[in-house]
Amino acid sequence: MNAPPAIPGWFWSAAVFVFGSCVGSFLNVCIYRIPRGESVVTPASRCPICGNRIAWHDNIPIVSFLLLRGVCRHCSGRISPRYPLVETLTALLFLAVWLRFGPGWLTPIYWLATGGLIVASFVDLQHMIIPDRISMGGILAGLFFSVLFPEIHGQQSRLLALGWSLAGAATGASALWAIGVLGKLAFRREAMGWGDVKLLGAIGAFLGWPGVVFSIVASSVVGSIVGIYLIFSGQSEWQGRIPYGPYLALGAMIWILWGPELAAWYQSLVSF
Repeated sequence: MNAPPAIPGWFWSAAVFVFGSCVGSFLNVCIYRIPRGESVVTPASRCPICGNRIAWHDNIPIVSFLLLRGVCRHCSGRISPRYPLVETLTALLFLAVWLRFGPGWLTPIYWLATGGLIVASFVDLQHMIIPDRISMGGILAGLFFSVLFPEIHGQQSRLLALGWSLAGAATGASALWAIGVLGKLAFRREAMGWGDVKLLGAIGAFLGWPGVVFSIVASSVVGSIVGIYLIFSGQSEWQGRIPYGPYLALGAMIWILWGPELAAWYQSLVSF
């Protein structure tokens, strides 16, 4: 009896992309409702302009936005481009995680972390806050998965993995808190929000202190470049606050996807 043909890799990649876009659709619900203190489960999605319920065929990730040409079927109100952007970004990042880690428990764990980073980033961009439901929930999730799957910290012992996760969370929160205090003393204004502090704590719980250090460095470099550009282009003032969460999230995602390579590259520089 012949063995059934193997499922080609492109099929799994396509399936992950579709799955990621569906998750992105749910993340859009979280981005809209969590800052408003609303449930992310009920009621069903409605147009924020006219209040009409969105039918299932108008809620297909990415596709429905294109077919409707970016407007509501009922009131012709403009649909925010954030919706297809989040769906596409989530699909691409889920695919990147899949291609990096393949089948196994690490992939859904990092999918969960990716989803949290996306929600935190877009909420921070829109509202200049990072709700505790995201940051504190991320810390608890990171600690939980460290015990359940110690491999995410390269450990075999659950106790050692929990310690690594706790150390990462403490390092992230305390480091960014210290930076905020120094920034306040230097610039005589709040330099770092508590949401950013707790978000980096969540990143540390998932990635350990090396991920925290890289996230701080990467976010500082990218944030400085963007801030300088905004200032010199007249789009921002020195006193204006720039959301820091998206830059931390960017650094964390880079570490998730290429952490070992980055660590090896740094060690080669030091040893050289």
